[in-house]
Amino acid sequence: MPHSILTVDRLEKTYDGGFRALDAVSLDIRAGEILALLGPNGAGKTTLISAICGLVQPTGGKVTVGGHDTVTAYRAARALIGLVPQEINLEPFEKVINTVRFSRGLFGKPRDDAFLERILRQLSLWDKRDQPIRSLSGGMKRRVLIAKALSHEPRVLFLDEPTAGVDVELRRDMWEVVRQLKEDGVTIILTTHYIEEAEAMADRIAVINGGRILLIEEKEALMRRMGRKEMRIELREPIARVPAALEAFGLSLDESGAWLTYGYDTQADRTGIVRLLTALQEAGLRVADVETKQSSLEEIFVGLVKEGAEE
Repeated sequence: MPHSILTVDRLEKTYDGGFRALDAVSLDIRAGEILALLGPNGAGKTTLISAICGLVQPTGGKVTVGGHDTVTAYRAARALIGLVPQEINLEPFEKVINTVRFSRGLFGKPRDDAFLERILRQLSLWDKRDQPIRSLSGGMKRRVLIAKALSHEPRVLFLDEPTAGVDVELRRDMWEVVRQLKEDGVTIILTTHYIEEAEAMADRIAVINGGRILLIEEKEALMRRMGRKEMRIELREPIARVPAALEAFGLSLDESGAWLTYGYDTQADRTGIVRLLTALQEAGLRVADVETKQSSLEEIFVGLVKEGAEE
């Protein structure tokens, strides 16, 4: 099993007014994985990233990156981290290549034009290397942010809402870039509002709300464990309401009266489907068609956040 490259141990952040943005957050992030950090607005995602990257001073707990403490060995820890922030904050009149070169120099890395060329090519920026930042589209500026973050060869890359406000085609391109980075052995922590992004790319999912980690789990296992399936049953003749004999199954009837929906747990020993189909027959309902649908990560996430808020 890969070793942990980043360890967050009971990290706390309480602001002067008493607002607790992070509440004893603990995470172990493995080398080479993609972790998606999901949570609603104000859940603590950006605060957590800022605390790890040294932009926000935590009020408790500790963080180590590659074995370096982010407080006592800040420079060594920070050198291993690349951060792509949400906000596009670039020097508008500077050329793309100079912007990226400057970032590399800030970390004290020797000049390496061959390495920067590889990054810019990977991000489809090479042919724009001599253009000023202000001439680029929003999506291209976001790519420049990624190139800057990668310029000093970090082992851990934070992407804070990397595809916010980016069109679907560019979003797909970004996913491809992230996959390539993973192949290069970079560990990626991604915060996103787009659940399909997490579903498409992440190895593990962490859900944060109210400054607390509600769960961290392998994506596939989470979807299996939390995923309910729905079976939709089309009736040959519509009905006005669900017969009393079928009430125990918790069926819902759509407005047309032609479709019944039955929810069941994929992990249960007995799904109850056979009993349901028998009961439908006994109630005199004839089935025209049956289809099943697995619940998406989005439905799982909404359910988790709701539960966390109710505690």
